[in-house]
Amino acid sequence: MKCIIIDDEATARAIISHLCSQVEKLEVLEEFPNAIQAIKFLNKNEVDLIFLDIHMPDFTGFDFIETLKNPPSIILTTSDKNFAIEAFEYDCIIDYLVKPVTLPRFQKAIQKAESFKKMEKEQSTTVSAKEDQTNDKELYINIDRRLIKIDFEKIYLVEAKGDYILIKTEDKNYTVHSTLKKIEEKLPDHLFLKVHRSYIINIKKIIDIEDNSVLIAREVIPISRSNRPELMKRLNLL
Repeated sequence: MKCIIIDDEATARAIISHLCSQVEKLEVLEEFPNAIQAIKFLNKNEVDLIFLDIHMPDFTGFDFIETLKNPPSIILTTSDKNFAIEAFEYDCIIDYLVKPVTLPRFQKAIQKAESFKKMEKEQSTTVSAKEDQTNDKELYINIDRRLIKIDFEKIYLVEAKGDYILIKTEDKNYTVHSTLKKIEEKLPDHLFLKVHRSYIINIKKIIDIEDNSVLIAREVIPISRSNRPELMKRLNLL
């Protein structure tokens, strides 16, 4: 896997680089002392994995992630334990390493990255194999090596849960190892809309909208400022 390291501390970069050298499958392309330089590099180059510090001057790790349209897998490296919950709201973050990072813990993170990449490839193959059999009314998900068909119209909510997504339907809920971005690409635009970085809703299932939240079934879902105008545009307002 091709990777880059972003950390404002030279010692920290050297430690992560040394840990990478202990894993044959990792190839460190570049190291950067700040996010701005990394963004310029990513505009011209593709990577599989980014080791990213959270606390950096002027431009934090989270600020950096927000600038990326299609972020690769990211492993956070930080001395601060307090951002773990916020970190996993981002689909692209697959692990959270607290400094000092030990080799066994580092290797475990790389295994997660490899598993995630393998899962994406398998799901892509599965979807391709079923492409001719499916239509715009249904979706197949991989649950315990079984392909389960879900009718789009029965889905009322998709929620990001760390490394997984929770698909809620009228009949049953399903937990799938995937990203919100990936399922968003599979859902029909006329039915579904991402209203928050952690939620996609079926706009036909909306019961009520108040301020910055929407009621779906019995659940109150937040609406981000950036997504509210699109939601209003999609509704048949009187």
